[in-house]
Amino acid sequence: MSLTSHLNELRRKHEILSTRIEQEQRHPSADDLAIASLKKEKLKLKEQISRMSGDLH
Repeated sequence: MSLTSHLNELRRKHEILSTRIEQEQRHPSADDLAIASLKKEKLKLKEQISRMSGDLH
């Protein structure tokens, strides 16, 4: 897998997590721990994307 395609896959996963977090937050019985876990995973992806994007330049 090339660096570019890997970055695209990470960005896709990041968007999916964003959508899931938004959906979870809309529920009146939202699980705060689950949302926090999703946000942590999303942040890790963002950091990885940032590092890898720097490698391209």
